[in-house]
Amino acid sequence: MPRLSVVDPATAGNEAKALLAKVDRALGVTPNMMRAMAVSPAVLDAYLSFSGSLSKGSLSGATREQIALVAAAENSCEYCYAAHHVLGERAGVSTKDLETAGGAEASDPKTAAALKFARTVLETRGFVSDEDLDAVRAAGLGDGEIGEIVANVALNVFTNYFNSVGRTEVDFPPVPLPVK
Repeated sequence: MPRLSVVDPATAGNEAKALLAKVDRALGVTPNMMRAMAVSPAVLDAYLSFSGSLSKGSLSGATREQIALVAAAENSCEYCYAAHHVLGERAGVSTKDLETAGGAEASDPKTAAALKFARTVLETRGFVSDEDLDAVRAAGLGDGEIGEIVANVALNVFTNYFNSVGRTEVDFPPVPLPVK
């Protein structure tokens, strides 16, 4: 049962209504996570701003979605794991890569290195080794992309924790978390 309330877009205050309308235009739906964040329009606006800024970076939407799956798997967030399967498919992630991303694996070697690094950032809480940085750089990722990996990890930790605290009702087709 959800532990945080949600906003009904039809009866939301002006600020929340405008933000939720933006979500609905972008996704065609208004997911429960966004409706819960809209209880504090500042929270939803922060999420949308951070996510929107990262969408303008050099990492592809598919790579960002795979990083989200790594974070969801590492943080055992059922909501995010289900959501990012749908969003990953929309971003062009193959069925095989959707199945393996939670384990930080991808068919493309550069993406696989990004996912492995993202998992290492999560596991070490950012205290990665020089060897970890050398490995992601050797795969062809530059410092800008490395910064974006860290930022995407941070964004997804926020949503993972938000949904775990709130026990947000999963409104995407459920996908079992990978076994660790």
